[in-house]
Formats: sequence, structure tokens, C-alpha cells
Amino acid sequence: MTLLPLNTSTAISPQASETPGRSPGGTAVIEKEQQRVRKPSPRYKVLLHNDPVNAMEYVVSTLRQVVPSLSEQDAIAVMLEAHNTGVGLVIVCDIEPAEFYCETLKAKGLTSTIEPES
Repeated sequence: MTLLPLNTSTAISPQASETPGRSPGGTAVIEKEQQRVRKPSPRYKVLLHNDPVNAMEYVVSTLRQVVPSLSEQDAIAVMLEAHNTGVGLVIVCDIEPAEFYCETLKAKGLTSTIEPES
């Protein structure tokens, strides 16, 4: 393969796409780059329902095992919210982790559901 020297008079400058060009009629034409708008993925609430069967300590320790981002105080707050109001908000996240947390809580004997965040 032979490399030929680049003719500088025909080289395209990296700024060529940024500067306005001229159409045949003499009107300035400015090309804008299309912007992609990213739509955020929907978020889901993992809910813990009141549990009259399991001990409060079990519920707190299970919450901490299943959702490692929960501190001891957060897990206690979720448990108390569920105990006092009937349902407690565990976490808000994407659909896949929400389904995982919900199913894992159910497998450990706790009642849990997910619903879209409004």
C-alpha cells in the first residue's frame, strides 16, 4: 500500500460542519446536529405489606439481607411504616431489581408487591 501526500487545498477541516455554508442562491445554510433525547426508564416502588406473623426483628434483618443498600435505621423505618399503616415503601428502582427484591422478600415469607412510581 502506498501512502500519497494529502493535498492541503482539498483537506476538510474538522470545523467544516460547524461553519455555515452557502446554498446556490447565496442563502446561508446552517446544519444542526440532531440531538437524541433519552427517555428515563420507568421506576417502580417495592412495597412491604404488614405482616402479623413474623417478628419485627426478622422483618428488619430480612429487609437488610435482601436490599443491601438499606441501613439498619432505614429497615426499621420501613418495618414500622408497614406495621402502622399497612404498607411500607422499601425502595424505588428499575423494574428488574424491583422484581428481584419483591420475589426474594416473598421467598423469605414476607408479603411484597411492586407498582409503578407515579
